[in-house]
Amino acid sequence: MAHQRYEETGKKQREHSNKWEKYCDVCKAKNEFKQSIKIQLEYFSVNLIGCIIQSRMSSRRLPGKIMKIVDGKPVLYHVINQLSHSKLLKKIVIATSTGTDDDIVENYTKKLGISCFRGKLDDVLDRHYQCAKKFSFDTIVRIPSDKPLIDPQIVDMIIKFFISNEFDYVANFGVTEKDGVLKLHSTYPSGTEVEMFSFEALEYAWKNAKTDDEREHVTPYIYLNLDKFKIKILDQAKNLSHLRWSLDYENDVILIRELIKKIHDRPILMENIIDLLEKNPELITINQLNK
Repeated sequence: MAHQRYEETGKKQREHSNKWEKYCDVCKAKNEFKQSIKIQLEYFSVNLIGCIIQSRMSSRRLPGKIMKIVDGKPVLYHVINQLSHSKLLKKIVIATSTGTDDDIVENYTKKLGISCFRGKLDDVLDRHYQCAKKFSFDTIVRIPSDKPLIDPQIVDMIIKFFISNEFDYVANFGVTEKDGVLKLHSTYPSGTEVEMFSFEALEYAWKNAKTDDEREHVTPYIYLNLDKFKIKILDQAKNLSHLRWSLDYENDVILIRELIKKIHDRPILMENIIDLLEKNPELITINQLNK
């Protein structure tokens, strides 16, 4: 049924009688939106959503990459700046190690007025757990610091889905295990990965994860134990997994510099990057040399 409106003399347009709402697609959509907003407001009133940016200087493939200068500022600045445009994150914390190499990380984040937590270097699961516990996070958005062009709209999409549904873990990429080999599957470009999970799920993983991989990579115990956790992987209609703007190699630095230089919108969104790459396909080849 079409959405009906009528005018009364000297009065604004009004919606049709409430008895017709259940038959009206516009009204149903509007009510669903109102209910979604109500759920979000209720969630935010009692839960603290914190973002933990995992950072360290001792990257195996590209040491010191988070302090590489891009457009006059360190990569870590760009990660923080992109995330600061999220409308739903309540607090951002940098989680680095207690190693002296990472003193520079703490000093830099303090200059930016961002909280910094320091924990174990190799047991990154413990680092995340202790960080979330210290800042009383009820739910955690996890972002590695090699994502300088992380899209805040994707972050907010993940958050909205998480709080509107009953899941322990939500992400826009998935990992499966077969014969002891982990395989990544995603429809999103590399460099846009977002994970969100409850503190309860994190705590359970912290108590039960045993292997080095589970402790180092934080979430494998969660996403590989489908019998223990309720998990959702979000896909998009168009598969863009062949694209990448994460930071792992020197060629990635070159590409990211080009993207930031050529895109003038802030924050830089996935759609901005895709539009630029479609118009300038030669840019895609810059970091394909990494393979």
